[in-house]
Amino acid sequence: MLQINALTITHRKDLRMIIRDFGFVLKPGDKAVLVGEEGNGKSTLLKWIYDPSLIDYYADAEGTRTTQGELLGYLPQELSDEDKNKTVYQYFSELQAFQNANPADYYRISSELGFREEMFYSSQAMSSLSGGERVKLQMAGILLAAPDILLLDEPSNDIDIETLEWLEKLINKFPGGVLYISHDETLIERTANRVILVEQLRRKSVPRVTVANMPFRTFMEEREKSFSKQEQMAYSERREEKKAMERFRRIEQSVEHDLRTISRQDPAGGRLLKKKMKSVKAMERRYEREHDEMTEIPEKESAITIRFENQKSMPAGKTVLDLSLPYLQSPNGSILAKNINLQIKGPERICIIGPNGVGKTTLIRKIAEELCSRTDLSACYMPQNYEEELPFDLTPVEYLASSGAKDEITMVRTFLGSMKYTSDEMFHPVRELSGGQKAKLFLLKMSLTEANVLILDEPTRNFSPLSGPEVRGILRQFPGTIISVSHDRKYISEVCNKIYEMTAEGLITSQ
Repeated sequence: MLQINALTITHRKDLRMIIRDFGFVLKPGDKAVLVGEEGNGKSTLLKWIYDPSLIDYYADAEGTRTTQGELLGYLPQELSDEDKNKTVYQYFSELQAFQNANPADYYRISSELGFREEMFYSSQAMSSLSGGERVKLQMAGILLAAPDILLLDEPSNDIDIETLEWLEKLINKFPGGVLYISHDETLIERTANRVILVEQLRRKSVPRVTVANMPFRTFMEEREKSFSKQEQMAYSERREEKKAMERFRRIEQSVEHDLRTISRQDPAGGRLLKKKMKSVKAMERRYEREHDEMTEIPEKESAITIRFENQKSMPAGKTVLDLSLPYLQSPNGSILAKNINLQIKGPERICIIGPNGVGKTTLIRKIAEELCSRTDLSACYMPQNYEEELPFDLTPVEYLASSGAKDEITMVRTFLGSMKYTSDEMFHPVRELSGGQKAKLFLLKMSLTEANVLILDEPTRNFSPLSGPEVRGILRQFPGTIISVSHDRKYISEVCNKIYEMTAEGLITSQ
């Protein structure tokens, strides 16, 4: 059992409180998902739960964390730079669990995760692996230790659909408690039996954490119904209060007028009016008490707001891409796939799926290089690794308002506000932003251009389940061409109208 009591976490840089007085108990069999908008502190909370020292350099925390001797297994959102520079074998050889395991354990774990047992001993650099391959290997290291509790930060990021289905089974069958962060709504809907919603209200000045013992979809539906009912009640009470106050003010003004104009020769009438005024004051105090007891207007964190408005539509017959490659080569020279043929015309929204390591990211990089250099169309590229395109030393304002003109800065700050950035976050270096906030920057940059082709590698991987429906709706309405790689099953079904599966022998039309 894992117990958290009276936890409060505050960012040192801007003194913003992200968690306040949070308490929670994770029991064996609990599958609890942490959800909330990007930058709300979910990863910070999970780090603190695993090891409070992990947030010491940027946040202060007060509270207690208690276990009964259980072993915690933790998957970070990103592999550290130090670990990226290791070979696969170096990475595993430094894990005590790997040293203690036997060949049968290696075989069982690698088989479950869909990679060859020999991979444990590979001299390949961790940094050269695909994002999904790195997640699989980290999960293998965690499972070799046989933990009692799993703390997983974005385990669904970058892994292929087959491994996503394995992850669903792992979470559901795991006998201990599981606390995880994920942006994959399908995974959440199929696994979570508890929901922890982390919110930042009133322009991120008031934190709120809600714990619900129910599946995610049920929680969202009941929350919406509850908010709607409370909002209707609150506004109804305020309408009735307004009517009552208008009547009261008329009575009060009438009595005050009579008091001012009554003749001194009518003492009995004066006493009667003073008595009336006393009743009026009593009525006013009653209304004040009733106002304090009124149903509160519910507060909730609103979704991001963004639209593609400057983009030109793509003519139906225009050739966007006519790619033919006899083979696809990785950066280290190995052959990933053969006979790659892809023709795209007009405003298609295509998605390339396939197992991790087959070369999807390598292919979409090549597509981006070709299309971004074309002059007959305008293409924007969102890579899986944001560092490829984002200037990490600049602030969001500097990145988006490249001219530095006052009017442009004002406009950019307005747009960033619509994407739920605080004033402080607008001027933080990009490297300090969460993965979701960086993803928002790409989306915002694209919306400010006249791009009619979007090249997207895992576009929804860092958007929360609360923002996900909005992002999918935005991309579904895009008037140009979308060429993407994704394992997000909701994105694939709701946004894309043509699916290609990538194999070692080429692209196969899946739909």
